[in-house]
Amino acid sequence: MAVLKKSPNFAEEKTQREKDKRQKTKDRKRKKITLYTLKIMNNKRKIINDPVFGFINIPNDFVYDIIQHPYVQRLNRIKQMGLASFVYPGAQHTRFQHSLGAMHLMGEAITQLRQQGHEINQQEAEAVRICILLHDIGHGAFSHSLENSLVNGINHEELSLLMMEKINAETGGKLDLALDIFKNRYPKKFLHQLVSSQLDMDRIDYLSRDSFFSGVSEGIISTDRIIKMLNLHNGELVVDIKGIYSIEKFLVARRFMYWQVYLHKTSVAAEKLLMNILKRAKHLAQSGVELFSSPALHYFLYENINKERFLSSDEALKNFALLDDSDILCAIKVWSDNSDIVLSTLCKAFMNRRLFKVEVQEKQFDPNRKTMFLEQYAKHFKISISDAEYFLGEETVSTDTYNPKDDRINILFKDGTVKDIAEASDMLNINVLTKKVEKCFFCYYQI
Repeated sequence: MAVLKKSPNFAEEKTQREKDKRQKTKDRKRKKITLYTLKIMNNKRKIINDPVFGFINIPNDFVYDIIQHPYVQRLNRIKQMGLASFVYPGAQHTRFQHSLGAMHLMGEAITQLRQQGHEINQQEAEAVRICILLHDIGHGAFSHSLENSLVNGINHEELSLLMMEKINAETGGKLDLALDIFKNRYPKKFLHQLVSSQLDMDRIDYLSRDSFFSGVSEGIISTDRIIKMLNLHNGELVVDIKGIYSIEKFLVARRFMYWQVYLHKTSVAAEKLLMNILKRAKHLAQSGVELFSSPALHYFLYENINKERFLSSDEALKNFALLDDSDILCAIKVWSDNSDIVLSTLCKAFMNRRLFKVEVQEKQFDPNRKTMFLEQYAKHFKISISDAEYFLGEETVSTDTYNPKDDRINILFKDGTVKDIAEASDMLNINVLTKKVEKCFFCYYQI
């Protein structure tokens, strides 16, 4: 019988085999960890920590892809409250934050209505979330300033629709249902009401968010309570009677926020100054003066862009989507040293917060007073009367707390009857609610 002899290196070989075995085990574990990490990285269901509502969940991969679209990411570079930070320094939040917040509230509203026994399928839930997410993508730099100075004949709602249709084409029609809801063509009317009405998720978010960042406590509303009181009656959005006091507070808060924040006289003055800067820059550009500007801003300064241009070619929309607050601010900084005395003076005033002085009254201002100011500016700056116009601004603004001619806020009573909030409330007077308050602002540069 043969006797097997041990190799002289037997101990070393055994040790090496054990090392190889341990290494293979480590490699298998590392591979598993790598695969798990890749899986996590590919999971697009992110959680966003929002300072107003806490954690916001992105429901699925498609919504995440929409959020990552350049049109939506552009909203990161546009302030939600325009120039209100001149008055309320904390108001630095963006339209991107607002859009995410509105999407979150929409999810909460859908959950509430389903709990009430109303059928909303998964496709409708996703579509209405995307609809509210994209409702503001058509806003220009510094909110409404661009609409009234560089772009004519088209508003941000129409631009939002154009951009949504563009994304829909890129995604092979996946936004068809969202577009039907946005245009109010979908049979379930309440879905459009959640996006655009006098009690939509847009308003609920911006009141909560704007009051939070501006520090204006009068704008605080009972967001959770309002959503928990939502219901449907005959296919339309209603509020259970238990929530009537929250709705009253919502309407009063909206009134306070408009006159105390959005239409604060200093905010109006800052916006009027910015509009006059852009109008002057466009006038110079159209006269052949070469001005510093980003390519996107250059396009709108040197071209006459109106609604027809947006509808006839992609070039206008492409440049609009590249334009944000940073383009305007950068240009104004450079224009502060421009040789044109009107443009440079206005830009320095904007950069150094030397805003227009403002007078507010309920009727139009005396034209003779305007003439007096124009003559002073013409003499002081040695310019023409027409150029002196850029140092003045007039604006008549109006708003009402509630308009029963729009989609009404209906209150559902326990017996099944439905009444308009203006009729159901024992606290709010219909005349106060529906009265359109109008104020005239006269803005002027102080020499």
